[in-house]
Amino acid sequence: MSATDYKNPHLLLETADLEPGEITWHSPSNLAIVKYWGKHGIQMPKNPSLSLTLSSSFTETLLEYRPRETSETGISLEFFFHEEPNEPFRAKLLKYLESVTDIFPFLRQLDLTIYSGNSFPHSAGIASSASAMSALGLCLCSLEHELFGTLDDDATFDRKASYVSRLGSGSACRSIFPTAALWGETGEVKGSSDLYAVPMGEEVHTVFKHFHDDILIASTAAKSVSSRAGHGLMEGHPFAEPRYADAKRNLNRLILAMRSGDLEEFGRIAENEALTLHGLMMSSNPSFMLLKPNTLEMIERLRQYREETKHPVYFSLDAGPNLHVLYPEDIISDVRGFIEEELKPLCEDETYLQDWAGDGPVQD
Repeated sequence: MSATDYKNPHLLLETADLEPGEITWHSPSNLAIVKYWGKHGIQMPKNPSLSLTLSSSFTETLLEYRPRETSETGISLEFFFHEEPNEPFRAKLLKYLESVTDIFPFLRQLDLTIYSGNSFPHSAGIASSASAMSALGLCLCSLEHELFGTLDDDATFDRKASYVSRLGSGSACRSIFPTAALWGETGEVKGSSDLYAVPMGEEVHTVFKHFHDDILIASTAAKSVSSRAGHGLMEGHPFAEPRYADAKRNLNRLILAMRSGDLEEFGRIAENEALTLHGLMMSSNPSFMLLKPNTLEMIERLRQYREETKHPVYFSLDAGPNLHVLYPEDIISDVRGFIEEELKPLCEDETYLQDWAGDGPVQD
């Protein structure tokens, strides 16, 4: 598929016949086990990534639309985040919507209002852009289908939603699919692409279909560097090329581990990838330290707990300080007890989020 296949100048409305309407999607965040860090072209990954789709960490987005009341040619957009106007977010969404008018030309014919909110802290390293942009991408595809009846087939709808979500946030393309998703072309998975993610839920062992990810909030403060800027720091990074090669090797190992249910191998890869991501940020120019002292203390305590109990409990990190504790359903009672006693006191305001591999986005 070429990057221009979704451009469709014929998707234009007869607005005199259009009734106002609204569309709502809940879309989850996701946790990349093999990370993508570094991109090229228009939101294309330097290496493939594989993620778990979460459940309770989600964005809810309501898109209201009505016929355009003015003859101006730009996008008409009002935006509210948690019921309050948010001009910085509005400016980002406006830029994004302008960038996809070749795909959805009817957007210029509408007055749009978007209401969005998260179930978790944004800009703190829990992939809020993934849930937010996937929710919006799903709304746009649903709007196209409501107005033109073009996306009847579920697989076709999901692929286009993944494609347009990627244009807003690379990791968002993975949130479209339940349980697990792969983004980036690899010979290990037929149909994989740099342009959109593909579902992996049917290919992984059943242990991962109910896998837990408890997110320990070391800090809710906004990150000192955005993910977009962080990706840019890979340009000219002395470790960039070895990193991309290492990520591809890790991906191949991870696919085998998740297909077979090898939790020990899964955990080794997850932890290595998490620490490598932060090592790349610490060794970039300029460098960034997103981990907090309590993050490191949590890691030490988790490793000690694993050594003592032999439980298959592991950690991961996104581009932020908050620790993701990963473990299977059958040890939930023991692990939750450990988290409550040993790790919860290290969290900001003793806050942690109980999450798990989920069934993907839901339309209201």
